[in-house]
Amino acid sequence: MSAFSRIAGVFFEPGKTFADIGRRPTWFLPLLLSVLGSIAFYSAYGQKIGWQRALQQQLATNPKMAQQIEQIPADQRDAQLAMRAKFMGIGYQFAPAIMMPIITLISAALLLGITAMMSAGLRYKQVFAIVCFAGLPTVLKFLLSIIVVFLKNPDDFNLMNPLAFNVAAFMDPLNSSKFLYTFALAFDVFAIWTIVLTAIGLSAAAGRKKLSFGSALFATLTPWVVFVGLGATVAQLTS
Repeated sequence: MSAFSRIAGVFFEPGKTFADIGRRPTWFLPLLLSVLGSIAFYSAYGQKIGWQRALQQQLATNPKMAQQIEQIPADQRDAQLAMRAKFMGIGYQFAPAIMMPIITLISAALLLGITAMMSAGLRYKQVFAIVCFAGLPTVLKFLLSIIVVFLKNPDDFNLMNPLAFNVAAFMDPLNSSKFLYTFALAFDVFAIWTIVLTAIGLSAAAGRKKLSFGSALFATLTPWVVFVGLGATVAQLTS
């Protein structure tokens, strides 16, 4: 299968596609699409809504940060806010090109370690390719989010939850536990989709006799829960 056939196959024939990826691992195109999708979304957000508004929303949901801003002398506050908004925009637009490959490398390494304990017999290149292709639903999420950026009232757009396909959409970000809110935010339709695709990919590449779908799902969920749990803990401590 070609790289483009694999991209379509991930959505329509995941088992067959991931078995082919396991036999001949490739990863560049799906990883590139994920990075470009992220950059495109945040660029669209910056142009249509603006990072000043994103910063104001962040301050509204983070009392500690808002208190720090209040301590800045009034004559310096606007300049500080403008500078923070500028760096916020730069970070969101360009960090994905660095962070997404690094996160993918780490995720693949963790999955390889867990599946090795299950005697799955997978190689790192196989796992890395599976993680890259399983992340393609995120590209769809970015594309849909771009559409919402141009359709929704800028004041109602939530940068942290642009599509609201999760439980966090029904929670109050101000009064809810930051730990629970962060967990609910991370566990959306696209995250579930990616987790399931990763499990299908690991099982298909290893062979179901070596690694069942259930075992592969457990291997995939374990590091995800740990990472999200750490992020939720940090959010709770810094709020």
